[in-house]
Amino acid sequence: MTKIIRIEDPEDPRIAAYRNVRDRDLARDADTFIAEGKVVLSVLFNANRFPPLSALVLENRLDGVSNVLAAAPAAMPVYVASQAVMDAIAGFHIHRGILALAQRTPPPSPAALLETLPADALVIVLVGIANHDNVGAIFRNAAAFEADAVLLDQTCCDPLYRKAIRVSVGAALKVPFARGGSASELADVLAQQGFNAVALSPSGAETLAAVMPAGRTAILLGTEGEGLPPALMQRLRTVRIPMSESFDSLNVATASAIALHRLGRFRD
Repeated sequence: MTKIIRIEDPEDPRIAAYRNVRDRDLARDADTFIAEGKVVLSVLFNANRFPPLSALVLENRLDGVSNVLAAAPAAMPVYVASQAVMDAIAGFHIHRGILALAQRTPPPSPAALLETLPADALVIVLVGIANHDNVGAIFRNAAAFEADAVLLDQTCCDPLYRKAIRVSVGAALKVPFARGGSASELADVLAQQGFNAVALSPSGAETLAAVMPAGRTAILLGTEGEGLPPALMQRLRTVRIPMSESFDSLNVATASAIALHRLGRFRD
């Protein structure tokens, strides 16, 4: 059973990792990360990918998350605080009042991750996507349509950023991912691992319906506005989602859902 520890002082050294949460969010290469929310903590405790180290819960939310905390490691401390103390710890008003600290595990390289995937794997590849809402939503879509992995180039934002995890509804804690390298280097790795890569763009040469899923498939998505780098588009098969000529594009997360459904296990 988890150990409940009352925190009265925002400067208590035991909760130092929760202090000034927004600043910690920006520490992209930190050894730990913060997860937030009841659903997200449930995924964290049950996915067994990132070891949870502790939780910090608002006193009036403790009873409501008792079933979630029951899945946490027995030795994990659960710190409980009043709203005033919790806000002082975080540096802003925490209205959800449910946080956890978890240990990052050493991430695999893109090549190492792809090597572990099956012959019919479906991977989504993100290039230059720095919006945490979009990254979180794409991870949520990847989980919903059972993509095997997500690759992110070196310019993408951190999928373990607190907001990205929250928007993903915990999917960023479940779906295997690797981050690093340039868009061109990721394309090279995909080719070496036998993936049929398609670049999704409003200017794609073919419609998405023309793509017949077969073997290992990778869907590449670029940032909204600029899209995928021209050099990458020139070397890959390019596809588009047909839509009204009176509007220029879809949100990248929405586009990912359509493509994942078309090319994934739940296609008609």
